Amino acid sequence: MIDHAHDLESVRAATERLLTEVGALDNASAAEPSRLPGWSRGHVLAHIARNADALVNVLEGRPMYADAHVRDADIERDAPRPLDVQLADLRESGVRFQEAGAAPADWSRTVQLRNGVVDAAARVPFRRWVEVELHHVDLGIGYELEDLPEEFTEREIEFLAERFDGHPDVPPTRLTDASRVWSTGRKADGPEVTVTGSPADLLGWLAGRRDGSGLTVDGGTLPALPPL
Repeated sequence: MIDHAHDLESVRAATERLLTEVGALDNASAAEPSRLPGWSRGHVLAHIARNADALVNVLEGRPMYADAHVRDADIERDAPRPLDVQLADLRESGVRFQEAGAAPADWSRTVQLRNGVVDAAARVPFRRWVEVELHHVDLGIGYELEDLPEEFTEREIEFLAERFDGHPDVPPTRLTDASRVWSTGRKADGPEVTVTGSPADLLGWLAGRRDGSGLTVDGGTLPALPPL
């Protein structure tokens, strides 16, 4: 059962970690390239802030974004701002998300995200947690996949394994960190590929943050995953 209140607190803690580390940067380093192709660190920070507002829209029954063009234009507009403005925006948008999450609501309801994706409202705080944690790593400022909370890593591996479950382009795949096991890909129509690695390496591969070179593959080659 999803505990949205627990996840809201996890988002708050992750946002504080992000603010602390970003606060040690300067304007020049904030303008440097991030680990995401074509995006500076400023782009990543702008995206994190605008995502908070987008998820407030979702929780309050409005479209997540007006359209893809507006989403992209807002990020481009906000990316070059001075660091102190970025930090204030991250903090204030994070507060708005927490306030929306604290409002009385039916957390069992279904909400609509981007591109027609629907989910339970109760999972929205976890989706926000994902945005804060993974994009913190994307900044390339010393926070790595190995630094993510263990609970987060395990849940995100499970979430992404479910996302690719049944996908026709992903062969039957067994994921393991030698103590836990997840399954993904299309339903078994032949031998499974077994992918073994550390939780950080498994998550990095599933989330498109690592190329899988740190993983061991038995029964075939490392599957090519569709874009998220």
